[in-house]
Amino acid sequence: MSDSLAALKAELEDFGKATDRATAARSGRMLNITRDTGELLSVLVRVTAARRILEIGTSNGYSTIWLAEAASAIDGRVTTVEFADSKVGLARANFARSGLAPFINLIHGDAGRFLQHAGQDAYDLVFLDSERPEYPGWWPRLRGVLRPGGLMVADNATSHAAEMAPFVALVNADPQFTTCLVPVGNGEYLAVKVAP
Repeated sequence: MSDSLAALKAELEDFGKATDRATAARSGRMLNITRDTGELLSVLVRVTAARRILEIGTSNGYSTIWLAEAASAIDGRVTTVEFADSKVGLARANFARSGLAPFINLIHGDAGRFLQHAGQDAYDLVFLDSERPEYPGWWPRLRGVLRPGGLMVADNATSHAAEMAPFVALVNADPQFTTCLVPVGNGEYLAVKVAP
């Protein structure tokens, strides 16, 4: 990792924490992943050779930068979807500063609508860090866009276990998926789509 990218990550960590402390409304908070979650995502992208990555919930782009840094090393790309206007602007500026913009496709829109139009087996890795109550409704398309052998990672599996429970129950009940909970950061729920 270059010194400038390391400095940008540190700056975004501080910005996210400070913003979240000072902002009561959830919509105005950055709600970034933890550094150790970023490190885990980086390893997972590389070990699975995930060249086609989908992130749902960009915020200011902190997690996207972790994903894109790893993807850039293996000729991959990240498609990231964010609904909030203000966060799209922040993310775009941070991607330009990171030097990783060529490896990132930022979609400003609704994730549910995006998933409806995404191709079957289109992604090697899907990272969920968005509106948790929406996940069960998205599940039919999430499982469809993930290729056989692909990996889904969902953040906040322990910090918001009650909110995540309906989604976790759906995925755990799906015989096409093998799952585990990794106690890193706010809890990462991993699900691998078993190849047919």
